[in-house]
Amino acid sequence: MLSARRSTERLDVLLVEPKDLVALRLKAQLESLGHRVLARARDGREALTAAQRLQPNLIVMESKLPSLDGIDAARAIVAEQPVPVILLADYAGAELVRRAKEAGVVACLTSTDQQRLVDAIEVALERFGELLTVRRERSDPSEVLVTRKLVERAKKVLMTRLGVSESEAFLQIVKRAQSTGRSLRDAAWTIIDADEILPKLDVVATLQLIFHTVRPHLRPKPRRPLAPPVPGAMVPNVDAQSDRSPALSG
Repeated sequence: MLSARRSTERLDVLLVEPKDLVALRLKAQLESLGHRVLARARDGREALTAAQRLQPNLIVMESKLPSLDGIDAARAIVAEQPVPVILLADYAGAELVRRAKEAGVVACLTSTDQQRLVDAIEVALERFGELLTVRRERSDPSEVLVTRKLVERAKKVLMTRLGVSESEAFLQIVKRAQSTGRSLRDAAWTIIDADEILPKLDVVATLQLIFHTVRPHLRPKPRRPLAPPVPGAMVPNVDAQSDRSPALSG
């Protein structure tokens, strides 16, 4: 239904929110950003019916819904038609985030502040694009979930080690898979395995391993040879210096 788009493009949004004031505020914010709210659903079952009928390309859904909660509703919708889902929650605890990811939710929002909504939409579209890439390799939902978890771990490694953004980290994993003719899962495993042995290596070897893992087709530039010594110049006696005791000892 949707490839990864910029949040500045117009989106057809299904809003799932039981509270009238919150729904009105979100609708106004979405429309002020140039998006179109197709409909508002008040519970999970209404959301299922509306998603099937309207085919939105973004769903913003409250986690606490009557009859069917937001996570279960998201799981049912995404299983039938891939669509980015932003989950609204008072607090994004670890357990809620885990359940939401497993259900196919791509972003969580804990505030109705407009800038945070903009950020959540950008993240949702970006991660949904990644999900589509994974799904092209794996059709079984359980396999997709396993691959997504590995890719998320590999992204965190690259973001921490190389200081790149989340989108750049994913792009590096894709490039790694393409350049080696391997799957995204295997490429992610390679990066994770490399990270697990890094503490045993020195700094230079660590950087070389990361560099080779992410960009195997590139090679570090050779070092320039040292200039020959000038005749008559003083050459330090290394052996003599090595016998000295440290200047500050004891």
